[in-house]
Parts: sequence; C-alpha cells; structure tokens
Amino acid sequence: MTSKIALGTCAWSCEDWRGGFYPDTVVPTQWLGWYARFFNAVEADSTFFHAPTRHALEHWLEATPAKFTFTVKLPRALTHERRLRDCDGPLESFLEALAPLRPRLGCILIQLPATFRAAHEEDILRRFVARLPRDWPFAIEFRDPAWHAPRTVHWLREHNVCWVWADSEPLSHEAEGAFEVLPQTADFLYVRLLGDARTRYHADGSPRHVYEKLLWPRGRSLENWAVKIRHHMEESRRVLVFANNHFEGCAPLTCQRLARTLGMELALPHLDAPDAPKGSQMDLL
Repeated sequence: MTSKIALGTCAWSCEDWRGGFYPDTVVPTQWLGWYARFFNAVEADSTFFHAPTRHALEHWLEATPAKFTFTVKLPRALTHERRLRDCDGPLESFLEALAPLRPRLGCILIQLPATFRAAHEEDILRRFVARLPRDWPFAIEFRDPAWHAPRTVHWLREHNVCWVWADSEPLSHEAEGAFEVLPQTADFLYVRLLGDARTRYHADGSPRHVYEKLLWPRGRSLENWAVKIRHHMEESRRVLVFANNHFEGCAPLTCQRLARTLGMELALPHLDAPDAPKGSQMDLL
C-alpha cells in the first residue's frame, strides 16, 4: 500500500539546506536532480508566483526520474488577486503552460487566502469549481473554518476536487492536527504538514530560524498522521504528502521521520534524524 504514497517537501530550493541536505559541491541548478535521488515527489512553490516557462519545465523533467511526481500551486494572481473571479482565460493559459508536465502531475493546489470567506464568497468558489476541467486533478486548501460544512463536502465530491488536509497547529497543540474532522472528497489524498508559520517570521518577513536541523520535533503528530493516512489508504488511488520546514524545523527530516512511522525507508545524505516515534499508536476513529 505504501507504493501509493508520494512523499516530499514544500519546494526544494531552501538555502538553509546547503551544506546539509545539499552538499557544497552541488550547485543550485543541480538541487532538483539531487533532491529527486531521495524523494519521489515535490510541491513546486514557484508556480504560486508565476506560471512556469517551458524551459523551466524541461529542466524539471530532465532532472527527475520518470516516476517522480510534481504538484503545483495555482498562481496567486488567480487565488489572491482575482480571488477566483473572471479566471477562465488565465486558468486556461496556466494549464496550457503546464502541458509538458502533465504526465508527471500529481495535483494542482488551490491555496485560498485566509480572507477568502465562506460567508461572502461561497458562490464564487462554487462557480469556479464547477468550471474546472474534469481531466485535471485539483485540491483546495481552506483557511477559513466556516468552509467546514456538509454542503462544501458535497459539491467537492461531486467534482472530485480534493479537500487538503493541512496541519498548521501551533507546537503547544502538536498532537491535535490529525484529529481534526477532515473529509475525503476525491479519489486521492493531499496532506500538508505546515506548522505554525506565524511564529517563524520576524515582523519584516525574515525567518527567525535556520532550517537545517530538527528544531521542535512533533513525534506524536507524525505518529497520528501515519495512522490516519494508513486508515484511508485503501480507498485512495494516490496519497500526496508534503512537509514544510516550519513543521519541525527541517522538512527533509520530517519526511524521513514520517516515512519510518509509515514503515517506509527514506535515506537522506548528511542528515541524521532520530528514530521514528516509539510506543502505541492512538486510534483516530
């Protein structure tokens, strides 16, 4: 069953990994190829800022093996600037730009801003989802808890759009993220281990930490997520799981720790993560 799991990090271009995950002898243009030696998937963050060029996609494909999976973010021009209004043309252009990547595409992530409210913009989102092409896989990350309603689940299932399971719990509640009632609305799962980004930046937006090692291990959280993922794996054709540096302090190590908890082996260069959490696992359901 673990062969269904695509596991990786949220982006691969992290300067803090230089000299750790990335040897000093590997230059940034070679980072993706090095990354793909160890992981089978990545969430490409750059597409949030602009559509990828054909040259960039050719590099991505050449640098990674045939079974490597990419997920990409829908550009913020659609989600945050247009707020999903009048998006037919821009969405079509974005999908045309992605065409070379399509055989390796795991999903397109629609990351909604926290200000995208169910109280005022439900009809907008429903119209947008209804117009999504059915032959492309999409997932939505909600940041307003008011979206958690049966009707939302119903129309996402109707269109096979995945409800993203995102864990952004603060460290003081690290064991609780996997216990949130999160629906499965598509034939695949998308899990994002994000951590609490609000406590990771200074007021000017600069990072508070250097993300080259485990800073705040979330062992119980990873154990709980492993149980939840296994519980839903049989009914899912694919499970996409991505970790952010903010979750434990170094995303590659978080992936390694989760992999071990799932019964998978993930060897990493120059990094030494503690063993997977030991002890009894709690039944989430």
